[in-house]
Amino acid sequence: MSDVYAYDDEPAAAGTAASAGTAGDLKPVLEVRGVHKQFGDVQVLRGIDLSVLPHQVIVLVGSSGSGKSTLLKTINLIERVDDGQIFLDGEDISDPRANGDAVRSRIGVVFQHFNLFPHMTVLDNVTLAARKVHKTPRAEAAARGTAILERVGLGAHATSYPDRLSGGQQQRVAIARAIMTEPKVLLLDEITSALDPQLVGEVLDVVLELKEQGATILMATHEMSFARRVADQIVFLKDGVLIERAAPEQFFTSPQRPETVEFLSRVNLGA
Repeated sequence: MSDVYAYDDEPAAAGTAASAGTAGDLKPVLEVRGVHKQFGDVQVLRGIDLSVLPHQVIVLVGSSGSGKSTLLKTINLIERVDDGQIFLDGEDISDPRANGDAVRSRIGVVFQHFNLFPHMTVLDNVTLAARKVHKTPRAEAAARGTAILERVGLGAHATSYPDRLSGGQQQRVAIARAIMTEPKVLLLDEITSALDPQLVGEVLDVVLELKEQGATILMATHEMSFARRVADQIVFLKDGVLIERAAPEQFFTSPQRPETVEFLSRVNLGA
């Protein structure tokens, strides 16, 4: 996808500092420090520390209610943290004085539900933020949006309306929309959970292609076999606490924490 998705640096090869999460000269694109979030009497996030280096794919796993979605929402400033800090390219975006719209313009987000505008064509959905937020000229946005739709296999549907597409196609449109503005980091929140099983693969293939082209991704998923395939590192959350972080092979074959062992005994690891 290199013809439609630009990067500041070359993607890091597997096993390098970026994929292993070690430092070198790389600075995190995204850094979460001691983040707490509470709703009423329920502590949803309890001191989360997490960093994502350029071109890394970090996968969040854990049972429903573990805090995965809330963490992603705090990063995108949909929810404000109660304590702690979140940095995007070194900027404290959790500072109450931060411009939320400006921050969100640098982050791509895809949720479980597609959230496409039904009265707009696929191409207009994909290019909306580029035109309205980034002030990209319509012709330029249309050309880029068309190229991205081609890359996700939907070039023939540019003038269609969302209700004419399958769920998997709509989710691919949502991904195309998220990468249209070349975000610094892409947040993916259980993007296959609302899809019929036969449509899951076509969406995950797009994510795998983004990884291969060097995107920086933080994603939550219940698809364990895909997590094992795509992740540079896997982060296991339980009750709002980061329990374990490891490379996929270690996480699935030699987990270090008893909570991780118990979690993996209950989930479908796939092939």
